[in-house]
Parts: sequence; C-alpha cells; structure tokens
Amino acid sequence: MQDLNGKGVIVTGASRGIGRATALRFAEAGARVYLVANGPAADLEAAAAECRRAGGTAEPAWGIFDLAEPASPARMVAAALAAIGRIDVLVNNAGIRIRHPFGEYTAEEFDKLIAVNVRAAFLASQAVLPSMRAQGGGRIIHVASQMGLVAHKDSLLYGLSKSAVIYLARAMAYELAGDNIIVNAISPGPIMTEYNAERTRQNPALLADRLGYMPAGRYGEPDEIARTIVLLAAALPDFMQGHNLVIDGGYTAH
Repeated sequence: MQDLNGKGVIVTGASRGIGRATALRFAEAGARVYLVANGPAADLEAAAAECRRAGGTAEPAWGIFDLAEPASPARMVAAALAAIGRIDVLVNNAGIRIRHPFGEYTAEEFDKLIAVNVRAAFLASQAVLPSMRAQGGGRIIHVASQMGLVAHKDSLLYGLSKSAVIYLARAMAYELAGDNIIVNAISPGPIMTEYNAERTRQNPALLADRLGYMPAGRYGEPDEIARTIVLLAAALPDFMQGHNLVIDGGYTAH
C-alpha cells in the first residue's frame, strides 16, 4: 500500500455526500487534504473541521470555486498547491444533476451540466499535470456513475456526462502512463447522499423502484465509495489503469 501520510489530495464536491466522506477518509490516512465546493463556506469549514478531528496530523484546507467557470479549475489547483504544497491525488467528484424528459432540456442546461461534470474534470486534470510530472507521478480518480452505463428515465443528460467521464479516464490513462500518472474512474450506483435521501423522502415509490434493480437490497453509503476511492489512491497496483470500477449493489448486473 502506498503511504498517504503527508500526501497532497484535492477532493472536489467535498462539502457533502461522497466528496465529504472521501476527504475524511484521506485525512484519516494522514493526507493533506484540500476540500473544494461551490460553497457555502459554513459547509466546507464543517467538513474541514471533521477532517481535523479524524486523527491525521495534516491540517486540511478548503476553497470555494464555481467549477462551471472555465478558469476555476486552474485557479483551484494553484490555490491547493499554495495551501498544501503538493498534489499527489486529484479526486474529480464535483457534479450536478438536471432531470427532465428528453426533449425538455435547454441549451443553457446542457452547457452548465457538461461544464461541471465533464469540462471541470478535464481542465483540473490538465492543471495538475505539471506538478505531478515534476514530482514523478500521481493518481487521478474520476467519480462517474453507473448512469454512464445504463439508461434511466429523465437522466439522459446526466448519463451522457458520466459516459464522457468514463471515457476521459480511459484516454487519460493511455496518454499519461509514461508519466507515472495513474488514472481510473469509479461508478457508484444509488448512494444515500443528502440529495438521494431527500428525493426518496419526497417520493417513497422511487426507493422501492430502485431497490427492485439492486441485488444488494439497499442503497450504498457515501463512506463505502469513499473507502474505495482511497483504495484506488493507495492500495491498488499501478497495473490497474484506465479502469472503471462499478460499485452499485449489483444494479448493472442484470
């Protein structure tokens, strides 16, 4: 297992859900974590405080960035380098959902979702290359979704973006292996984040419908994905490159 003590890690979308759980797990492993979200500041500070209490020796830092803005990913990376000194792991987790039946999306919605879910991961990955190359390598982990592999009602645009993220991981792995930059993706299935907890509270039939697809018989927990992301960063061999690891309770098994 790669020692994460003192390693620099950026986690986007870190104020809640999978991103927050991931930042906490990296902090527990001794990494220097830079937490990123589009606010609010109170949520990021609370997440950073949680990381401080996790037992690691490194002080976490955080920054507010709207990753839909083209210049934000590069500014984020520069701020992270200034705050934590190095970047060994980039976790591109930030994402948004816009749900409509096909035929009802606007061009503005298309541009915004692709900007956050795809372009931000692309540009952030490009921005970390100089420092990763200078230090001899690193790991980039894209958080995609099982929706990038299967179609679902009212989720076409989200699934399209996550399919692009899966391809991004494969193509980057192919191009960056010579720099010892290991790139993989992870595709969670239904996870009981704050977002999904609220959706299922408002629509209990949705929970029953989703569980009908899942041999596990339950939603996953954010920490189950977080532990897997840390595994991709620390424990899995360098020979695993360009892979999309699906963790979905068996959702895509049928």
